[in-house]
Amino acid sequence: MASASRTTRRVLYGLGGLLAVLALLGGAGWGLGWFGGGAPGVSVETETAQQRSITQTVTAFGRSQPEVEVSISPDVSGEITELPVQEGDVVQEGDLLARLRPDDYRAQLKRQEATVAQQRATLAERRADSVQARQTFERQKALFEKGVVPESEFESAQSSYQQAVARLEAARFQVKSAEASLQDAREQLEKTRLYAPMSGTVSRLDVEVGERVVGTQQRAGTEMMRIAQLDRMELEVDVNESDVVNVASRDTAIIEFDAHPDRTFRGRVTEIANSARIENEGSQNEVTNFPVTIRVLDDPNTGPAGGEQGVSRPEVPGGDDPAPTVRPGMSGSVDIYTQTEDDAVAVPIQAVTVRDFNDVGPAADSTAPSGDPSAEDLRKVVFVAEADTARMVEVNTGIADDSHIEVRAGLDGGETVITGPYSAVSRELSPGTKIRTEGDETGEGGVVASTQ
Repeated sequence: MASASRTTRRVLYGLGGLLAVLALLGGAGWGLGWFGGGAPGVSVETETAQQRSITQTVTAFGRSQPEVEVSISPDVSGEITELPVQEGDVVQEGDLLARLRPDDYRAQLKRQEATVAQQRATLAERRADSVQARQTFERQKALFEKGVVPESEFESAQSSYQQAVARLEAARFQVKSAEASLQDAREQLEKTRLYAPMSGTVSRLDVEVGERVVGTQQRAGTEMMRIAQLDRMELEVDVNESDVVNVASRDTAIIEFDAHPDRTFRGRVTEIANSARIENEGSQNEVTNFPVTIRVLDDPNTGPAGGEQGVSRPEVPGGDDPAPTVRPGMSGSVDIYTQTEDDAVAVPIQAVTVRDFNDVGPAADSTAPSGDPSAEDLRKVVFVAEADTARMVEVNTGIADDSHIEVRAGLDGGETVITGPYSAVSRELSPGTKIRTEGDETGEGGVVASTQ
C-alpha cells in the first residue's frame, strides 16, 4: 500500500511539472506571436491630418481706458468756491468747471494797476525833464559857439541833457514792465476760473467745494478732475516678449470684458511699445512684457447696459443718457489675430512631439543629416498609424491656433496621425511600435500585437 501511494504522488508531481512547463511555453508563444492574438499593443487615439484655415492668436490681459483723457489742474493756488460739475456729467468745450476764491488776485491786480499809473506819471515827469535839459543844452551850445560861456558850462549842460534822455528811456522800460505785470495779474485772476478744454465726460472728480488746491506754477499741482471722451475706448494689455514679435500694427482682435461676459467687441492694434515693462526685475520671478494698445472699434456705450436694466428708485432722478457700457478701468482679455494660413495641412497640437534622433536611429522618415551621435538631436515628429504599426515622421511646423498646428513639411494631408494618449505620444511610441486604436478589442478584428 505504501509503495502504491508513493507511485501515485510521483505521477501527480510529474503531471504538475509538465503543466507548468506547458503554461510557460504557452505564455512565451503567445507573447512572441507564435499562436493566438499576442499582446494587445499600445492603445492610441487617432485623427486625420486635414487642410484647414489656421489663425494664430496672441492672448493678453489689461484694462480699459479712454483714448483721450485730460487731467485738469489749476494754474494758481486757492480755495474752491464753486464746483458746478459732478462726476459723470457731460461738458462742452468752454464750460465752467470750477472757480477759486479771487480776492487775493483782485488785490494784486489793483496793485499792479496802481504801479502802472505811477510809472506812467514818472515817464511824463522824465519826458518834461528831458525837454528842459534839451533846451538848456541848446542855449549853452549857442553861447559856447559865440564864446560867451566857458567850455565847462557847455559840457555840464550837455551831460545833463544826456542823463535826462537816459532817465526818460528807463522810465519807458519801467512802464512796459509794469504793464506786463498788470497783464500777468489779469491772467492770474482769469485763471481762478477753470474751463473745459474739450468736450467730454467728467470721468473723475477728486475735490469738493472748500478745499484748497495748489497751482502748477509752484509744483506738480493738484489734480482736480479728469475729462474723457468715453465714446472712444481702448485697452492697454501686457504682451509677453516671446509673443510681441508676432504682433503688428493694425492686427485685428476680439475683446471680452469681465463685466460683459456675454458680449464681445471688435478691436485693432494701434500702438506697440518699444520699451519693455519689467516686473520683479533681478528675481527668479522676473517677467518682461510690452504694453500694446488695442482700440475698441465697436461703440462702447451701446448694448445691454442701459439705464432700463437698473433698479428704479424715486429718490434718484433718471437721466436721458444711459450709463456707459465700457467704463475706464474695466478688466478684460483680448485675442489678437496675428497671422492666418488658408488651406494649411494641420494636425492637433497634441499630435506633435519631440524625439532624439540619435536614440531612435534611422527608422524615422527624415531627410535631415545625422549630427554628432554623442549629442542630442531633438526634432519635431508625429506618429502616423499604418495598419497595426506606428510610423514616425519628422515634420516642420508653422503657426498654431487653440487646437491645431500647421505642418509645412512632412505630411501631405489625409494621413492618420496618433493624437493620444499623452503618455504614448510623448514617451511610449517609437518607430514600428504595434498599436491598436480606441474601440478595438483583442480577437475581434482589432489591431493587436506585441510592442516591439
